[in-house]
Formats: sequence, C-alpha cells, structure tokens
Amino acid sequence: MSGNVTCRLGVLVSGSGTNLQAIIDRIEAGDISAEIACVISNNADAYAISRASLHGIPVIVNENARFSDRRSYDAATVEILQRHKVDLVILAGYMRILTDVMVNAFPNAIMNIHPALLPSFPGLHAQQQAIDYGVRYSGCTVHFVDCGTDTGPIILQSVVPVEQDDTEETLSVRIQKAEHQIFASAIKYFVEGKIKIDGRKVRISE
Repeated sequence: MSGNVTCRLGVLVSGSGTNLQAIIDRIEAGDISAEIACVISNNADAYAISRASLHGIPVIVNENARFSDRRSYDAATVEILQRHKVDLVILAGYMRILTDVMVNAFPNAIMNIHPALLPSFPGLHAQQQAIDYGVRYSGCTVHFVDCGTDTGPIILQSVVPVEQDDTEETLSVRIQKAEHQIFASAIKYFVEGKIKIDGRKVRISE
C-alpha cells in the first residue's frame, strides 16, 4: 500500500481512548494517510466513544454480555469491521483477548500496544509487574496480534526508565506518553507499505 492511498482503520476500545486520540490527531495533522472507518467498543461507558463522536467517526457499541462465548463475539466484530471495509485493526486499550476467529480474518493486520518491553511482563498490570521485579527500564511495545497473549511479532518498542519511587500509576503515565508516539508511528509504517514480516521479525524499510 503506497503512502498516497488511504488505509481504512478499525479501532477497538474499552476505556478512555488516549491512544485513539493520539491516532486521530496524527491523521488530522496529515501525518498518516489513513481514515478511521469505525470505532467499536465493548463498553458502553467508554470515554473513547465520546472522543470518536467529537470527530465524526462512526461508533458501534458491541457489548460482550450479549454473546454466549468469545468466538461468537469476535465473529460479530469481524462482520462489523468487514462491513466498514477495514484494512487494519487497531487495539487501543481493548481489554479482550482475541480468538482465532478475529486473528484469521485479519492476518498480520491487527496491531496492539502493550505497556512493557515484550516478551517481558505480558498480560495485565504490566507496569506493576515491572516495578515488582525491580527492573531499571520498562517501556511499551507495538506488536502484531496472534492467538497468544502479547506474543505476536514486535513492530516498535520504546524504553522508559523506572524510577525508584515509581508506583503503577506514575510509571503508567510516563509509558503512556511513549505509547502515543510509537503506536501512531507503527500505523504510519503500515499505511506506507514499509512493514514486512519475516518469521518473527518485523522489517521496516525507511
């Protein structure tokens, strides 16, 4: 996909949507040749919904309680994404582990941001895991999604020092600032056709 072709993004959210906002800002600034085709939230109270609505982005609330299992929920989500002709799926604070239904529908076209330097500290409360382990540096990772928990090929990482008096909250704030930078950059590389996957390695051409 060349840089002058618009890529259609589908953004999945569950919470406040700060990464969503960072992506919107980079698109509106003309830095990323993409449009957000839809935002899907599994949480009707997510503030990310308000952020999307303020920018005229279509929002679909698809609450998981309506479905009997994760695979049927993902099948419904895939149908929404395909209806909106989405090229790249973005997990921006989306608090669900995807099943093979979603992963197989968008192979090497689902990106997630994780608040640690993977493969260290996967799963929930990664910032607290880093503090408890006593590491000097943590950070964040943008990766493609596979059927594991934070195990897909790594696209970009950013290092954030861990201070001696850090709490989960203070470290989270600093890591989040780095997230906003590298997540949008990874999307930009994808849109401009600069990403190639070679096994577990993601190669980015400048």
